[in-house]
Amino acid sequence: MTDPGHRVENVATDSHVGVQAGTVHGDVIYMTTPQDPPETKFRTGVHFLKGRMPGPARQLIREAMVGYATNEVSFYWLLAMVSGRTRHELTKDETVQLRDRHAIMRLSGEDPWRDGVRIIDRLLESAGKAEEDIRVVIKDLDALREPQRSLILEHLELYLDGPIEDHLWRLALTKAKTEQMAGERKDRIWKFFHPAPAKPLPRAPQPPDTSVGTWAQAVTATAVLVMAAAHLGYLILQSGRILLVLASVLSIAGGYAGVRNAADWRFHVVRRRAKDREYLGPKTKAESGSFAKRAEHRINFYFAKYLPPGVDRDSWRAETEGIRQSLRDEITAVYGGTPGGVEKIAWLIRHRASDAGARRRKGTLWSYRKELATPGRTKALAILGLLTLASAGGWAASGAVLVEPLPAIGTILLLLIFGWVGARAWLHLVLERRRYAADEAESIRTWQSDMDALARWRARLADKPRDEEMATWLDCDRKVLLEEALRHYRLTMSGVIAHAFIEAPARSSERARLRRGPWRYKKYQLLVFLITQEGVRQLTVTLDFLNGTFHDRQRLNYRFEAVASVRVSQADNDERTFQLTLVNGDEISVEVSSGMEELQQGENPGEVSEVSLDAAGLPHTLHVLEGIAAEGKGWVEQQELRTGNLSAALNDPE
Repeated sequence: MTDPGHRVENVATDSHVGVQAGTVHGDVIYMTTPQDPPETKFRTGVHFLKGRMPGPARQLIREAMVGYATNEVSFYWLLAMVSGRTRHELTKDETVQLRDRHAIMRLSGEDPWRDGVRIIDRLLESAGKAEEDIRVVIKDLDALREPQRSLILEHLELYLDGPIEDHLWRLALTKAKTEQMAGERKDRIWKFFHPAPAKPLPRAPQPPDTSVGTWAQAVTATAVLVMAAAHLGYLILQSGRILLVLASVLSIAGGYAGVRNAADWRFHVVRRRAKDREYLGPKTKAESGSFAKRAEHRINFYFAKYLPPGVDRDSWRAETEGIRQSLRDEITAVYGGTPGGVEKIAWLIRHRASDAGARRRKGTLWSYRKELATPGRTKALAILGLLTLASAGGWAASGAVLVEPLPAIGTILLLLIFGWVGARAWLHLVLERRRYAADEAESIRTWQSDMDALARWRARLADKPRDEEMATWLDCDRKVLLEEALRHYRLTMSGVIAHAFIEAPARSSERARLRRGPWRYKKYQLLVFLITQEGVRQLTVTLDFLNGTFHDRQRLNYRFEAVASVRVSQADNDERTFQLTLVNGDEISVEVSSGMEELQQGENPGEVSEVSLDAAGLPHTLHVLEGIAAEGKGWVEQQELRTGNLSAALNDPE
């Protein structure tokens, strides 16, 4: 079953790979309609091919060839026909098409695309020939321009065999090692998994509480006060004492100044208390699994990330507990019902946390306490004005009592009662309107700051990788891993009868895709199968796709006769699981496609799963392993015979 000295493990046994909800970008490069012109279908097919999905690429490019024939179309059609599979995987109709390719392709003129067609044609014809017969082809391939040369190296990996396979493999491996971390991969690849940021929404302040009842109290009390004050003034004038008249005037001026400044004083106190409740409010818990709980996790993460220098982590958590809770409540209130979840506004949480850390560093995190402190002048004018109202008004009122005691006392009682009612009503109305205006101004300032942060964040995400770049990087990782497996087992590419990959998402890996495109993951579980004369060599690794590094290597070797069955099971929710069972009962089980997807506009059920499996190379892997499971050693023995017959059929004009 195994080679001596090798560690034997049944990897991924009884494995269940959990996958997080993914990001779907709005790019439409994979979208087509039946009404699209041939050129549009062709360009979409090219996108599929560059995204390593040769299945839909073949279909679209073949459809486009009917009404759109150029040298470029012929070049990509040939690539799509052979990409990602061996010649044994061609259908009878496809074998005939490749055999009659010169009649199908309508070539004209001379350009780099026609040069590429010639090279592919010669490579197909050179399969199985001796090394000295392929030197001219290799020389011409090296002289071919870009991008034709790179495209040939990327897509003919599985199709060719013999000495030409080794030559192309060395060229492709050199190219893969050069491009594996090219294009600022480490600095850009994470952006593909970040959703398009949602626009910030201004938090609508609570409308002012100015009910009809309060207005009725204020107006009624004011009317009574005016009439009572007029009657009291009349009585004071009847006294004939000029000092009492001056005192009454002074009391009115003092009352105006005192009430106005007292209202300002009260406004500052109320605003500061509101801010204290916001920053220091009592701790409340968010419901587990709710939007608020997910927002809270993000908020805690970013506040910890932007810890101000010189501040203890525990102290920072305690200091910002109220701020974080207030932000959680705001995020939940404003964004809780919007599509996209917390990930869409993660940038906003990050900005607010960063801003809090910056203000703490500058010493302005608690500056509202100074800003909302009541000025001493306001306090002094309020106290002085109210004292003037009480003293001067009381003296003037006493003079009126001497003129007509009973009417004066009744008027004074009306002034006191309705003055209290009117003052409370008007103070409430004024404070509510000022509170609303202050909240609205603060909301606008915050929103403008958020919009500036959004502009900076969008600029940072502007160089998000294209899907074909993601596919290229993943293909480079696969080639580097394949080279590691070949080197470990001391094999050459032509010495391997067949090789195959399975790409599965690692447990709980974040993922993203384009509409109608395959899922891309931050972490993969890669399985490499090398089919040799002695049996199957299997290498399993975890790929950190963000950094292009491999981890947790595990190797497993088994004879052909040890393979009992190979299948892909499909659950009711469209979850696909690859299962390879050995005769001793051990099972290698890997979830290669997650369950039911949330379809986007223009997508059909099962479509995303199919292109994801195509991009992962599963059709080729199943072809190889199912053949081994069915025929055992006989599959290997028949491989050379089948290869020779197919080569003859493809190159025989008859």
